[in-house]
Amino acid sequence: MAVVMSMSWGGVTPEQYGAVRDAVGWEEAAPAGGQVHVAWFDDQGLRVVDVWESEQAFQEFFAERLAPAVEKAGITGTPESEFSPLHRRFIAPGVTGAE
Repeated sequence: MAVVMSMSWGGVTPEQYGAVRDAVGWEEAAPAGGQVHVAWFDDQGLRVVDVWESEQAFQEFFAERLAPAVEKAGITGTPESEFSPLHRRFIAPGVTGAE
């Protein structure tokens, strides 16, 4: 069953996020089980909402690809993450790709 992963990671900057995104290359080589990724910043730091095939798929991606890039980017602390079963997903017609 697909899951929604909500993450808050205080103190992460847009520059650090960009370095991690470039190092991991998830837009060029999508992670197994990753379906949707949305990220933004507020006064506290990074916020993310993802849809994953399963929590295990995210955990494997984190361990194998994301954690090494996070460490290399100098990101410290631990994110607050929550997983919930996906009830419904809608993607508007014509919406594709990354921005």
